[in-house]
Amino acid sequence: MSGAVKLIAGLAAGLLAHLVGSHLFPDFPRLMDVFLVVVALHALSGNSLSGLLVGMTVGLLHDTLTGGLYGLYGFADTIIGYGTARLAQRLVIQRATGVFVVVGLASLLQQVLLVGLTFLLLPDPAWPPLLWAGARVLACGFVGMVVYAAAGSFASNYESRRRNRMSRLRLD
Repeated sequence: MSGAVKLIAGLAAGLLAHLVGSHLFPDFPRLMDVFLVVVALHALSGNSLSGLLVGMTVGLLHDTLTGGLYGLYGFADTIIGYGTARLAQRLVIQRATGVFVVVGLASLLQQVLLVGLTFLLLPDPAWPPLLWAGARVLACGFVGMVVYAAAGSFASNYESRRRNRMSRLRLD
């Protein structure tokens, strides 16, 4: 699959997960940021410009769904997308546990950026509960790790089936 198709499929799945999760569990957006996971996993490809643009687009989409200060997630996710892509250029991240760490750190950095921007832009901001912040870091890291491992497994199974099909075609 091409990168654009993967991104659109991931964004559609993230949007669906956000809407269903928010409907079933009202605190779902406090616990899980599926849009951050989409941005971080896309940025792991290592393309800085793509990470930046996807971060901005997905962040602005997140802003439209949350109803908060417009542009807050757009700004934070732009930095996350670019930073994760730059990190992926310098590090080889091939294991799911490495993805857990990268997505968890991206979630932590996003929350720090959101708090900093909120304190700069709003007259009387409130601190977010630290328990929810820690849970969000773990949840985002875990979901990113699971999605990365599942996508890798799907890709290897698909490639194996394709090779077997091609070898049968040559034998006949």
